[in-house]
Amino acid sequence: MPKPLPVRIVLGTWDRLRDDAYLVRHEVFVVEQAVPVEVELDDDDPLSVHAVAYGPDNVPVATGRLLPDGHIGRMAVRKSARGTGVGSQVLDALITQGHGDGHRMLLLHAQTHARGFYEAHGFTADGEEFIEAGIAHVAMTRALGN
Repeated sequence: MPKPLPVRIVLGTWDRLRDDAYLVRHEVFVVEQAVPVEVELDDDDPLSVHAVAYGPDNVPVATGRLLPDGHIGRMAVRKSARGTGVGSQVLDALITQGHGDGHRMLLLHAQTHARGFYEAHGFTADGEEFIEAGIAHVAMTRALGN
């Protein structure tokens, strides 16, 4: 098991973090999972708060985003950083952002292989599996306290 990776999490706009967030997303979604570029990039990016995790060498290793409606998405961790806890750090930053934005509920579409990861962070499955971008997903939600 890889050891924990010390990272720096940066939250910001798409204009500020586009290059680094897209580097990770392209590698994970387009190259590894064969998601078409036109599906991976969408009109929600400019509206979202993005999180990017930078490794000790200041290279982006993970990313995710929070839409204005409380939907977390585009969670991606580069292969070299998987199993190091960096995905949890990005998700925790987005949950904290959602709480700070006043959301009472967060939702996401988890790839089914990652369901346990999200359950460990307090999300629960809501409904049956479905296909999104050619990949099996399940809708999940998490209530936020006051």
